Amino acid sequence: MYQKVLIVGHLGADPEMRYLPNGDPVTNFRMATSERWTGQDGQPQERTVWWRVAVFGRQAEVCNQYLAKGRLVLVEGRMDPDPATGGPRVFTRQDGTPGASYELRALNVRFLGSRGEGAAPGPTLREAGGPPVYGEPQGEEDLPF
Repeated sequence: MYQKVLIVGHLGADPEMRYLPNGDPVTNFRMATSERWTGQDGQPQERTVWWRVAVFGRQAEVCNQYLAKGRLVLVEGRMDPDPATGGPRVFTRQDGTPGASYELRALNVRFLGSRGEGAAPGPTLREAGGPPVYGEPQGEEDLPF
């Protein structure tokens, strides 16, 4: 079986990096995806889903160095279910309402938007040795026409 999740959203906080016992870097960050629509009553509606994302290896170091709260990113990965339930991690908030935590193991992270959108100053992911960034100008040979 195979699964792939693709989400686009904004970071809810600055990323945090740590190292596994074997020395591999891991960067974690929270990310919000939002959906907006007009309800049947004509009132605007909005739903926000929060994700916890874990990035490993060299990509973890780049994300920790260049991402910041508010930055728009695209994350491609797979969901890590709660081992006890096989679904999202369910919890009770301080106000007594139920909540769920969706966890994603990132396989690929793309920086979207400009560096001014909540991003720390520094090179793009491409300049740091990573894959091309969506929306970033490519060379003329990369143009589709």
